[in-house]
Amino acid sequence: MSRTVVVVGGGYGGTAVAKALEAEADVVLIDPRDAFVNVAGSLRALTRPDWAGNMFFPFDTVLTRARVIRDRAASVDPGGVTLASGERVTADYLVLATGSGYAYPARPTADSVAEALDDLRQTNKEMVGAERVLILGAGPVGLELAGEIKEAWPDKHVTIVDPAERLVPAFGSEMRDDLHRQLDALGIEMRLGTSLAAPLATEASRAATFTATTTDGDEITADIWFRAYGVHINSDYLADGRLTMLTAQGQVPVTENLNVRGTGNVHDHVYAIGDLTDVAEDKMAAYALQHAEVVARNIVAQLRGEQRTATYQPMPHPMILLPLGSRGGVGQMPTPDGPAFVPAATVFEYKGADLFTGRFTEQFGPTAA
Repeated sequence: MSRTVVVVGGGYGGTAVAKALEAEADVVLIDPRDAFVNVAGSLRALTRPDWAGNMFFPFDTVLTRARVIRDRAASVDPGGVTLASGERVTADYLVLATGSGYAYPARPTADSVAEALDDLRQTNKEMVGAERVLILGAGPVGLELAGEIKEAWPDKHVTIVDPAERLVPAFGSEMRDDLHRQLDALGIEMRLGTSLAAPLATEASRAATFTATTTDGDEITADIWFRAYGVHINSDYLADGRLTMLTAQGQVPVTENLNVRGTGNVHDHVYAIGDLTDVAEDKMAAYALQHAEVVARNIVAQLRGEQRTATYQPMPHPMILLPLGSRGGVGQMPTPDGPAFVPAATVFEYKGADLFTGRFTEQFGPTAA
């Protein structure tokens, strides 16, 4: 008798699990969107709307056998999912993969490809006439956005403000020094160790000239601004405690097999992957894809009446590939001898050239472009 695997969330990990298992079971993918979104391409899509379609992979071509329900989970229990529409979806196996949210434009807010592309084109039009750009947040998103803007419009003045005293403090000094060198070469103005004294009255991502004052008393005049901070875990549908008790950070506690820990027990048929989990590591697409491989192997074993043997061990050191435009950037990767600095040429080869479009085209099929 066929078993049903319900995957909640069609991001990196969820889509990979659904595709890996659709030949093994009756797979149901629940997501309000009509496509898998390679959010690594979001910032380039903003500056190059002609390229933007490359970041969307329609579910109806990615998945050939799985059923896709365009809805949101309202509640989950060990037996299945209750949707926002009120529909009940029962499951033999559950995979929770709802990830995290981030401010636009790092992640599109629209649920359809057509609407998301319209948003990006509109923001691009707003950018064209803006000579001065303010980015709040000097993490990887803010830095990458600045690099994409300077590649598309070298003459625009870009300022980044962040209360942190140092850039990317979790990474090595060699990477940080090269990052500062490249930012200086691009003409990107860094204001570290300060923040804005008051919230901005103008809307983010919309052109409107304003002057802001920092907590140091300096004034910054810009024509448009972007928010590049504020990650939140998409776990509200689990807050009722019917499946598990969330951590203080809103994450799902999991075992080394990535099974969800309930109250006093482990749900051996329920898994969580990606940003949603309490795995002690940075939240990155690469890790979500590794989680997906572990979970797919374990569910296949269970479907065949075998023992689960796949486990997940977090990387001992943080890694990153941070493009600054298509050819610039810095990175750090783990090696047997510890973390190693990655120069711009390697960042270009592995990420900056196409922001993983080629990889996902091989795995998921054609894009919406």
